[in-house]
Amino acid sequence: MHELSIANSIINIVLDEIKTKNLGEVKAIGLKIGAISGIFPDALEFGFDAIKLETVLCKTKLEIEVIPIAGKCINCSKSFEVRELVFSCPHCQSTSIKMEQGEELDITYMEIAEELEVEDG
Repeated sequence: MHELSIANSIINIVLDEIKTKNLGEVKAIGLKIGAISGIFPDALEFGFDAIKLETVLCKTKLEIEVIPIAGKCINCSKSFEVRELVFSCPHCQSTSIKMEQGEELDITYMEIAEELEVEDG
């Protein structure tokens, strides 16, 4: 289950960012995961939820967006979304395609809680 090591890497990246930028509580972490990245979103979330308990991210939620597979035909230069794992151009039927998306794993954002100022009075 390599999702556990990926979850650990995400946590380390976010913890470093918190320390470097002196950030407050992280409410959510946004991820984009490609449909053919080999990463199972449910397993990644499970691993993240298990590891985060021992960190300042214990209340943080992962928000995962799965990115569909897309390519560009080398023959006719048209871009298209791959459907049902058919890796051929729907315009000219060529199988010479360049992958444009679907393999990524990106941290896209961190939602930071607003700190409320408490007035003494």
